[in-house]
Amino acid sequence: MMLVIDVTKGMQTQSAECLVIGQIACQKLVVVLNKMDLLAEGKRQAAIDKMTKKMQKTLENTKFRGAPIIPVAAKPGGPEAPETEAPQGISELIELLTSQISIPMRDPSGPFLMSVDHCFSIKGQGTVMTGTILSGSISLGDNVEIPALKVVKKVKSMQMFHMPVTSAMQGDRLGICVTQFDPKLLERGLVCAPESLQTVYAALISVEKIPYFRGPLQTKAKFHITVGHETVMGRLMFFSPDPDSFDHEPVLDTFDFSQEYLFQEQYLCKDMEPAVTDSGQANEKAGQATESRCPRQQWALVEFEKPVTCPRLCLVIGSRLDADIHTNMCRLAFHGVLLHGLEDKNYAESLLPRLRVYKLKHKHGLVERVIDDYSVIGRSLFKKETNIQLFVGLKVHLSTGELGVIDSAFGQSGKFKIHIPGEVTYQWEPLDLILGFKILPYPIRCSSAASLVLTSAKLGAPSALLWAPGNMHKA
Repeated sequence: MMLVIDVTKGMQTQSAECLVIGQIACQKLVVVLNKMDLLAEGKRQAAIDKMTKKMQKTLENTKFRGAPIIPVAAKPGGPEAPETEAPQGISELIELLTSQISIPMRDPSGPFLMSVDHCFSIKGQGTVMTGTILSGSISLGDNVEIPALKVVKKVKSMQMFHMPVTSAMQGDRLGICVTQFDPKLLERGLVCAPESLQTVYAALISVEKIPYFRGPLQTKAKFHITVGHETVMGRLMFFSPDPDSFDHEPVLDTFDFSQEYLFQEQYLCKDMEPAVTDSGQANEKAGQATESRCPRQQWALVEFEKPVTCPRLCLVIGSRLDADIHTNMCRLAFHGVLLHGLEDKNYAESLLPRLRVYKLKHKHGLVERVIDDYSVIGRSLFKKETNIQLFVGLKVHLSTGELGVIDSAFGQSGKFKIHIPGEVTYQWEPLDLILGFKILPYPIRCSSAASLVLTSAKLGAPSALLWAPGNMHKA
């Protein structure tokens, strides 16, 4: 990556954002300090040295620490200056770039995919699409698809650096000529092997917050989502592994639909601000996770305002491009990988039920009385019409340490019997009762994970929810 900086101004908002994108997408960096001709000749070298030190300081905490920095004047005198002024430092820049280049390994296998950056017509020939092949290979006579338009065309001819070729592969710059296609329909985009790309209405992505972005990443917030050449608005829902797995959950490059995930009001990070819930109140727990314990990997469901065509496992960048560019604020919010695209327009009914993202909820009741050495009666937790049989077997925890389970219904008024395996050794006044359970929102249904917590209302004894994911019951 080549980062061009105005030596008279230094790093600006867009320059900083380019550096952030470089950290996401590139491995090497060359910093070019342009417009050195605008510096007073007597103070030029001192000004260049000062800006070089500033840039070195800026890069110190990035992956590009120690990257080469070179001063140039690409167009001495500015765009209106006569062409007689020779560029300064360009030959040195070319030598530096040459020394930094390494030839990557190219793979001709896999489906053809090309990123098109220019499209124009040639009279008597057809329409030419120029770009870089991202994967696979292509030959004369092959069919290619313009997926944004759902159009398939046959390759009439190809050129590489103005020379005709019969084939090309990953990494090549290429011009493809097709017939009977209006170039005005495609300014830039993707061209691929027919039916090799997915058009998605929503996606499951891995998420990593960009540390320079100020403010929280909140569920239900809208961001500009960039995938390839396309940028569309998308609404996000964040989720993480089960809290018990925060410290040892492996980082995966695929999405596992068989696992359960914890809904989050916002992306979790150590410096996060309290999330705001639907009621407008700050949620200090931010989805039942603390600032000191953050998962190694987090995900989001992105629902696009319009469908997006993209390859699988592609890079995704989320931004707030509506923010004022003149403020000293990074607009790039997060990045990740598109792990699973939802290609069905009715994904809410057909695919989201597979997504086991749960919310933790609580219901309050009372322990009415102790009936013998091993049993207590609870009430005010269920309605009288509730089928308590669905909750039989759920674990019960008392703040004093006793463990029990819901044993059966007690009468017809919603009361229930709790069995305590260890002998009940006290005769307290009525206790508060808290039922913790999971709600799986796709579709909305209740699944008890569940534990009950008994805590003394009168004495104010602290409670600690103990979840038992193995005990799952529909309610």
